[in-house]
Amino acid sequence: MPIFPASPTTIDDAARVIRDGGLVAFPTETVYGLGGDATNSEAVAAIFEAKGRPSFNPLIVHVPDLAAAQQFGTFSKDACRLAGAFWPGPLTLVVERRAGCPIADLASAGLDTLALRVPDHPVAKGLLRAAGCPIAAPSANRSGHVSPTTARHVDDDLGDRVAMILDGGATEHGLESTVVDASGRELVLLRPGAITAEQIAATLGHAIKRAEAIAEAPLSPGQLASHYAPRARLRLDASEAREGEALLAFGPAAPSRGFVINLSPAGNLQEAAAVLFAALRAFDAAGSEAVAVMPIPETGLGVAINDRLRRAAAPRP
Repeated sequence: MPIFPASPTTIDDAARVIRDGGLVAFPTETVYGLGGDATNSEAVAAIFEAKGRPSFNPLIVHVPDLAAAQQFGTFSKDACRLAGAFWPGPLTLVVERRAGCPIADLASAGLDTLALRVPDHPVAKGLLRAAGCPIAAPSANRSGHVSPTTARHVDDDLGDRVAMILDGGATEHGLESTVVDASGRELVLLRPGAITAEQIAATLGHAIKRAEAIAEAPLSPGQLASHYAPRARLRLDASEAREGEALLAFGPAAPSRGFVINLSPAGNLQEAAAVLFAALRAFDAAGSEAVAVMPIPETGLGVAINDRLRRAAAPRP
């Protein structure tokens, strides 16, 4: 599939594709998304088909601002507080659907809630403005595969399953958005991401509880226990690679023999998060069958990195 450098002209072209019911891959500050008109049931169904995604797994709906989000969902005071602090940005809020909400039921897997996000990327913002509709956009990869952080990753995974790929360069964060369930009395962290639990707690003035990954019928995107999986088998918490294994390393003391990809020789979690998915794809491209993974600190962005690695290492369905 041709990749188009993002420009005002190509963004307008992509917006026409969206309005006509087609699919467009585009960059956000987290990962590349596979976008379709969230109010068009056929377009949403095409997203599921293109990804091979289970129909019970809800999609994130992207909107231009909080005012637009409030047209579709009901926001509590805490939800508004989080939106005010982190939108636009890598935070998804799950809220109750408003009566008469035009977003396709399939986008929320038939639930009474919606996962909404205001992205902070010039291409994503431009596409939302030009399309004039909410855009349902999960990560632009085959379901369960490693999420894409470049336009080439999208092309490798989806090819002609998408009408256009807008190239905005490598994504900033390299991890999907943090997902918080704000639909009930108590906020729940459904998926860790680029916004940390500590940042959320600082904004709210209190910590929020964490939901466990589940194997079936998730309440939001990113809750499936086995997800983000490369073809290679991952062995977590390894100090070194065994015979026949490549090594996903972290920090300055990492071994250097064999096929080693170090997420951050300096031990920087932000650097590690940004290159995580590209590293997993590189192991697949090299034909690695098994990868030993060094420990990542379970703090800050390390929580999200470890979440993705545990899902990638989980038994395959």
